Amino acid sequence: MTLPRPHRIDLTIAVVGLVGGLVLWWFGLYTQLDRPFAQRWATLVPLVVTAGCEAVRRTAPRTALTVGTVAIVADQFTYGSLATVLMFTDVVYAAVVYGAPAHARRVPYTTGLVTVGVTIGFLVWWQNAYALLVGVLTGMISFLPAITGAIVRNHREAADAARLRAEQTALLAEMDRAQAVVAERARMARELHDMVANHLSAIAIHSTAALSLDEPATTRRALTVIRENSVAGLAEMRRLIGLLRDSGGEPGAVPSLDALDSLLARARANGSAGGLEFVLEDTRPPGGALPAPVELAAYRIVQESLTNAVKHAAPGTVRVRVGRSGRALTVAVDSPYGQRPGPGAPGTGSGLVGMRERTELLGGEFRAAASGPVWQVRAVLPADERAGDA
Repeated sequence: MTLPRPHRIDLTIAVVGLVGGLVLWWFGLYTQLDRPFAQRWATLVPLVVTAGCEAVRRTAPRTALTVGTVAIVADQFTYGSLATVLMFTDVVYAAVVYGAPAHARRVPYTTGLVTVGVTIGFLVWWQNAYALLVGVLTGMISFLPAITGAIVRNHREAADAARLRAEQTALLAEMDRAQAVVAERARMARELHDMVANHLSAIAIHSTAALSLDEPATTRRALTVIRENSVAGLAEMRRLIGLLRDSGGEPGAVPSLDALDSLLARARANGSAGGLEFVLEDTRPPGGALPAPVELAAYRIVQESLTNAVKHAAPGTVRVRVGRSGRALTVAVDSPYGQRPGPGAPGTGSGLVGMRERTELLGGEFRAAASGPVWQVRAVLPADERAGDA
């Protein structure tokens, strides 16, 4: 069995108490007279034992209290030492402050009962006021240190709990900050991809066509499309830079479904060389205002779907359908799915991820998959106040 290693502060207290008790003993300063053990050396036994209890007051508080109680009782049968009494009060205090929670809760009640019991016992025995004085002294060396220790322990536990709550609050704040940074980076990535990718894809396709076909007319048309997409891409990039510099959030000019005609016109210019035709079917009732996040998400979904069609779709008709029924806005884009002739543009799948994220952030549903010879994109967005909150 390994004995607990005393704390250096406890050793200091024990040494000081022992030395003080020895000085009092040397000069014959006692607390009592006419005791059963009249030998002077008998006073040193409780003194040394209590000093040993002080040495382990922090590492073994329960054992120190038990042995110290025996020592203070034995001290009453000798001449007694004030140092023994003072060290015992500190042992009681330490048992409450450093002891196990259950033991620390029992010590004040136990010492209180002992104080009351001693007072009543001496009142019955002596039947005079001196019994009350004995009860007060018993409470001062046992109950009062226990109550003081309980108060200190409660304050210490309250301080630890407050410190823990502060650390948890700081950790939650850091986690919220990290999540906000991640969410903002994801939003910036979606905006950058949706605003610029379609223009760069058109530039890549038409520049490839211009390099592969040595025809002046084809080259001129390709350069015209490249210039238009370059100008549009620069405009979108300036808008994105304004979005990043503006701490107030979205800038004033937010794309909406009212610009679908111009979006399809640009898609026709970019996809005509690949044999693509674009048809818009907008069945939304007139005058039905939608929350700005829904307008932006629906616009970006259509924009990215058209970009993917220009990059990957086989020759044929790309059909865009936008409708509203009740509290839901439905966006559907069908494009030919098959072997594409001529030059194409590489894809990373980021567009599909961005469309899905936009839909799920608003609490909607998104699906993109091939159905026979048609690639289908379906998005159902909430068109009520829930989307505005999102």
